[in-house]
Amino acid sequence: MPYIGNTSPSRFVSNRAASVYSGDGSTTAFTLEQAVVQDEDILVSVDGVVQEPSVAYAVSNATTLTFTAAPSSNSGNNIFVYYLASQVGTVGHPSNQALSASTGTFTGDLTVDTDTLKVDATNDLVGINTATPSDMYYNELVVNSGDEGGITILDTSSGQSALAFADGTSGNARYRGRILYDHNTDSLSIGTAGEQYWTMNSAHIITTPKQPAFLAVPNSGSGGTTNMSTNTTIAFGTEKFDQNGDFASNTFTAPVTGKYQLNFMARVDQIDTAANWQRLVLVTSNTIYESQIIDLGGLSGDPTYWSFNINVLADMDANDTAFIKYQQDAGAAQTDVTEQAFFSGFLAC
Repeated sequence: MPYIGNTSPSRFVSNRAASVYSGDGSTTAFTLEQAVVQDEDILVSVDGVVQEPSVAYAVSNATTLTFTAAPSSNSGNNIFVYYLASQVGTVGHPSNQALSASTGTFTGDLTVDTDTLKVDATNDLVGINTATPSDMYYNELVVNSGDEGGITILDTSSGQSALAFADGTSGNARYRGRILYDHNTDSLSIGTAGEQYWTMNSAHIITTPKQPAFLAVPNSGSGGTTNMSTNTTIAFGTEKFDQNGDFASNTFTAPVTGKYQLNFMARVDQIDTAANWQRLVLVTSNTIYESQIIDLGGLSGDPTYWSFNINVLADMDANDTAFIKYQQDAGAAQTDVTEQAFFSGFLAC
């Protein structure tokens, strides 16, 4: 009775049991159809006579059978090779059926659908939607997103996802640089040196807790800087805040090169009209910024007080300094800066 039903699909391609060749009296080398390791892995018969391994023949390069003397040209297939210990087998799998395996190793390049996935094993490169990741400058992993394409990191609504830059395998060396999204608070942070320094919250407000910024005032109850003469440095003994620790000993030191917004305001008392003029200046390593100058020559008596202020976007190099000085020409050393004065600044750009 004939078989009824679907044809059984191909499952395996078994190793060959034997190969047959025809001698011509001159050819000594034949190509085996199955790879072997040593001469004894095959049994060879010529004209019905079993040949001695390594004497009558030898196997090289796994598939080249070479005879010491050329087999005869007797009629028909007169050389028989029987595979006794085959080393390589192949498995055939229908192209339209799923393949399932627990592990797998590829020793060469891997290509999926031309350019959906390209693994360049020779150069250790991976391309997604590109067959030539080597074309790019940073090419260990190249994603060709196309129009409105991209990469998605999927997480839970309360999890954290990050892109990390590591230079070691322990501690924060595993994430010395990091871009982190906190799904619980809907905030995005950027960090360096193993810490987070820049954060945008869910209201799109950006905070930079390490950005250079300071506000300093005179010590409370000190009365400010008193009995000033020319070139007196104004004392600011109390820091209201100093985000990066850049203010000390009445002086701000720029941690990096940039443009710094610097502000100063003070009320001065006990002004001496015997002086020709008075002014307050902001002294930086690059230049001096002057407040308004008081010409005291035309006054009929000592003013009760006067206000000075300086607001400037200063160009400063790393390690440049800035501080406030009082200056006057002639007159008595009697003028005071009150404790309501302040000196502030921040890195603008």
